[in-house]
Amino acid sequence: MESNRPVRLLFVCLGNICRSPLAEGVFLHLAREAGVEGLFEVDSAGTGAWHVGEAPDPRSAEVAIQHGVKLRGRARSVQAADFATFDLILGMDSDNIRNLERLPKTDTTRARVMLFREFDPESDGDLSVPDPYYGGADGFDRMFDIIHRSCTALLRKLLEAHDR
Repeated sequence: MESNRPVRLLFVCLGNICRSPLAEGVFLHLAREAGVEGLFEVDSAGTGAWHVGEAPDPRSAEVAIQHGVKLRGRARSVQAADFATFDLILGMDSDNIRNLERLPKTDTTRARVMLFREFDPESDGDLSVPDPYYGGADGFDRMFDIIHRSCTALLRKLLEAHDR
């Protein structure tokens, strides 16, 4: 991690209204609580364009509020330039990763693409953050727990790398 510039993280799901905006919000919340928000630039995007311009799903916003997290921004699609802008692009499931791999890249691609849940200490080999879009409130609660654990571990790992 270069100490002279923020680490740039992009959280990615399918439509950018449920999982990825929640991951963005939770990561920023944890970084703010730790007093290290300035070390990171964080955004989220979707591999599909169905919800471009929309606010986060109200159910994601509600579970965030229940945990003191505020979601910001509007849905957008991943762009080729994101591969040059971001250091780490974190897909919520293997479909997201496949979609990211199919996207055109720039000549200055720098981003490492990986599954977000690789950071979840309780993943037990299940590296997908389940998409709660078509389910009930319990799916959003489960999603929050997974995202919170994964963001906590990701932040810890990034801070350890920063201190080296």
